[in-house]
Amino acid sequence: MKYTVDKHDIYTVLRIDEPQINSLNAPQLKSELVFFHNEGVEHMVLDMEQIEYVDSSGLSAILTGHRLWRDGGLFVLCNANHAAVQRLIEISKLDKILIIIPTLDEAIDYVMMEQLEKDFASEEEE
Repeated sequence: MKYTVDKHDIYTVLRIDEPQINSLNAPQLKSELVFFHNEGVEHMVLDMEQIEYVDSSGLSAILTGHRLWRDGGLFVLCNANHAAVQRLIEISKLDKILIIIPTLDEAIDYVMMEQLEKDFASEEEE
């Protein structure tokens, strides 16, 4: 699976540079997500701009990311703009549980705002 990684202090962007997430590359995506989580990535943004098709294995990999970051971090999908991908997400009702943001810039802004709110709430508790 081809991908690029853009690491920042509080988030990492994983951009899939392939047209599909399917049974051939989904296991590697799951492995990479587990690796990044175990490495301490606080928030993960999955950039799906190149993705035109996702099968059930791909959905499973995406859900793995959601499960890994649901306790304390954020797992955000962005650029899931291809019609077939949007349809699959809606049909499977994943749009109800996943954080899906239209663009990468908006996804980064979302992560930054959520982190600011988290930091502010922890300061109030002190």
